Amino acid sequence: MATIDKSKFSFVKRDDFASESIDAPEYSYWRSVFREFFRKKSTILMLGILILIILMSFLYPMFANYDFNDVSKVNDFSARYIQPNAQYWFGTDSNGQSLFDGVWYGARNSILISVIATVITTVLGVLVGALWGISKTVDRIMIEVYNVISNVPQLLIVIVLTYSIGAGFWNLIFAMSVTSWIGTAYYIRVQILRYRDLEYNLASRTLGTPTLKMINKNILPQLISVIVTLVSQALPNFISYEAFLSFFGLGLPVTVPSLGRLISNYSQNVTTNAYLFWIPLTTLILVSLSLYMVGQNLADASDPRTHR
Repeated sequence: MATIDKSKFSFVKRDDFASESIDAPEYSYWRSVFREFFRKKSTILMLGILILIILMSFLYPMFANYDFNDVSKVNDFSARYIQPNAQYWFGTDSNGQSLFDGVWYGARNSILISVIATVITTVLGVLVGALWGISKTVDRIMIEVYNVISNVPQLLIVIVLTYSIGAGFWNLIFAMSVTSWIGTAYYIRVQILRYRDLEYNLASRTLGTPTLKMINKNILPQLISVIVTLVSQALPNFISYEAFLSFFGLGLPVTVPSLGRLISNYSQNVTTNAYLFWIPLTTLILVSLSLYMVGQNLADASDPRTHR
């Protein structure tokens, strides 16, 4: 019978806390979000374009001496319709105005309108939607309000309101957001219904957890990716609304530049001096597309099910 050489073995010390340690790597939600977000090359490209446009729109007007309504050069034929060059990057118009300045002043107003309207509709929609989904009393009232408002085209409401209250920066924001929030609220309500009666929420309600605390702690964190998706859709939608209304002379006053106003002013230059029309239109497309793609990729990355 073979003998065992005990010198080749050693006793392992007992560790009463070993069973409490976690061998899996530490998980950080936001670290995983940004890792997934920057994994796609399209995200980096569109994010770079979006940052460049935002910086130019908000920093450049601080240093440029530009007046959208200045026609002092209208009789200076040497300054009119200059093709894009090293001095005038986007060329000049019939008034001798630099299109480069006009585009960034206009983009600033268009982005501001979109962001403010999106913040209003998202915050109001999430708050109302959360109460709508968790309270059966609120649900009975709000479902009737939603049925009435949702059957009226949103664009028609915006057009009627802009006609009624007049042109203006804040008037346009009010017209675009006064009923837009209800669509967001309804979508949040549907999502809330998926989580409201899960076991841990029933347990919280049984233990006397206040409704608002249960919404804030148990349910809304589950909807981060949904909210980001709604924001990514609302931002380009509101920019499109502003461009559409400005194109037809609604929304902003004619003295206030915006991408929609520039496209409207230069719509007759589609073929002659086409740069006047296509450069603002291209900027509008880039703003809308980059906002949508960055938002959608962030929404995908915010979903824990996509984390590796």
